[in-house]
Amino acid sequence: MKHAPFNVLVLCTGNSARSILAEALFNHLGGGRFTAYSAGSQPSGTVNPVALETLDRHGVPLPEARSKSWDEFAAPGAPEMDFIFTVCASAAGEACPIWPGHPTTAHWGIADPAHVEPLAARLEAFETAYWQLARRIGAFVTLPLETLSAQEVAAAARRIHEEGEA
Repeated sequence: MKHAPFNVLVLCTGNSARSILAEALFNHLGGGRFTAYSAGSQPSGTVNPVALETLDRHGVPLPEARSKSWDEFAAPGAPEMDFIFTVCASAAGEACPIWPGHPTTAHWGIADPAHVEPLAARLEAFETAYWQLARRIGAFVTLPLETLSAQEVAAAARRIHEEGEA
């Protein structure tokens, strides 16, 4: 396994809410060990304002938040990813591009907070998604990734997700 910083790509369908939260959290909680990106298979083109409000409320910066296609990260010259996480079931089931370098992949399904109504419930749903992701990412960034095999990292990521569901 290579040494830090590790490149992480978080995928969802629209790249407007959950993957945006995860990108910011990986960069924030990773303490310079990670460079995180997010993308979508069918990007909405806009970042959900409640996602940005949630990050701001917790003091987690994401100064250049934008909704973008995963094609951007499969193109020549794109950063080579070490880890790819899907955070929505539809993106996990889609045919992904071929990622250079064979990154370790895992699925961390998080309920979509973006379309919850009314607004008060949506705010609560974003808060729930934030904490679910923060717990998983917080656990992942403390792993001794430099000494683990790809299989050990994948197993640890699955375990973190399962523990996060409890």
